[in-house]
Amino acid sequence: MANKAKTAFFCRNCGFESSKWLGKCPSCNEWNTFTEEVIERPKDAASWKDSKPEKRISGPVQLSEITASDTGRLVTGDLELNRTLGGGIVAGSLVLIGGEPGIGKSTLLLQLALELKQIKVLYVSGEESEQQIKMRADRLKGNNQGLYISTEVAISKLFMQIKQLQPEMVVIDSIQTLVSDFVDATAGSIAQIKECAGQLQRFAKETNVPVFIIGHINKEGYIAGPKILEHMVDTVLQFEGDRNYTHRILRTIKNRFGSTSEIGIYKMEGDGLQQVNNPSELLITEKEEPLSGVAVAATMEGMRPMLIEVQALVSPAVYGNPQRTATGFDLRRLNMLLAVLEKRGGFAYGNKDVFLNIAGGLRVEDPAIDLSIACALLSSLTDMALPLNMCFAAEIGLSGELRGVARIEQRITEAEKLGFDRIYIAKHNMKSLKQNKYNIELRAAGKLEEVYGQLFV
Repeated sequence: MANKAKTAFFCRNCGFESSKWLGKCPSCNEWNTFTEEVIERPKDAASWKDSKPEKRISGPVQLSEITASDTGRLVTGDLELNRTLGGGIVAGSLVLIGGEPGIGKSTLLLQLALELKQIKVLYVSGEESEQQIKMRADRLKGNNQGLYISTEVAISKLFMQIKQLQPEMVVIDSIQTLVSDFVDATAGSIAQIKECAGQLQRFAKETNVPVFIIGHINKEGYIAGPKILEHMVDTVLQFEGDRNYTHRILRTIKNRFGSTSEIGIYKMEGDGLQQVNNPSELLITEKEEPLSGVAVAATMEGMRPMLIEVQALVSPAVYGNPQRTATGFDLRRLNMLLAVLEKRGGFAYGNKDVFLNIAGGLRVEDPAIDLSIACALLSSLTDMALPLNMCFAAEIGLSGELRGVARIEQRITEAEKLGFDRIYIAKHNMKSLKQNKYNIELRAAGKLEEVYGQLFV
């Protein structure tokens, strides 16, 4: 039995130290804030050793004396994952992937491990047996002779396997199942997660082996465990999606090697996750004839332009107080747009039930969809359908003015690529555009009334 590390309990709020767990902090009087942390490791705590240790810098070095070199990246066959990681997997990086249970985190990383045939990959699972992983791999129709499976949860024994196998990439599924002999706590506790993540971080940095870690999330939707876990890793990816829909979004929350504005989009099929190169076609419903209350918005998800369908339903409030329901959009912003329509346009929404839905199960926070939402609301109120060949990209201010939005060129290009004939934008955006550059008709307006006059009068 290995010697135990010396631990103490610290208050997350004020830092008060105690030799045992306390329910209430005597310093700041906060409840349930004590967590166990390692303060002194045993001499034999190093459970792995690098065969070729790099020479450490013993003191400060002048910036001009440091030689800069390009960060090596391993480009995978998954273009969506490459995009979210900033161009590929960085050697020695520590990547944390979080998401709801059953959303597809394990499937995504097992697919990645099966596709990387040019390197040796160790897939560590504390939640499934070897037979279960084999069954999932057969379902994914993948085969990689360089993929090795381990179900070891003791991190000291895991490092012994790594030292013997010498893998070029490690996948941990999940960090909540690993335990360290130096911490006297159960698997999944804050002390175990911090200790195991710290050892994996040192391993990745000193061996240049990239490590992918799967993390569970709590009921609030955040990655379970201490917040320091997200600070320790290089990249944090969030796997999102609605179980009632097939598409999934891989969103970058933190990335030390690239932009945090990128997303990857997948479609869940029977044989695994499929990359979606053109998400706009997935999110726009094919209609044979125009329907009232439907408008198309040119939005941006990160750096990626997408066209989404906005659906609105306005009906008399026959059950008492008018209802306001929004799916995939901020309800407070919907109330603001309704107030602008009522105050500036004179439209009576005060005695109407209003239901708004972003088709496809997406949640959109881009203010550029304001104009499309307003037009969908007006279309449903007047029961006049909008033409199928038009879309919108503009923000609406409190005085009813149309405000310019960022990356308008990408939005217009995406609409043109999908066959739209007309797009409504703000006059401010029109100043920097060359109309003869596009084959799509650009309609500029300064106020919401102008758009209403062109479409509904």
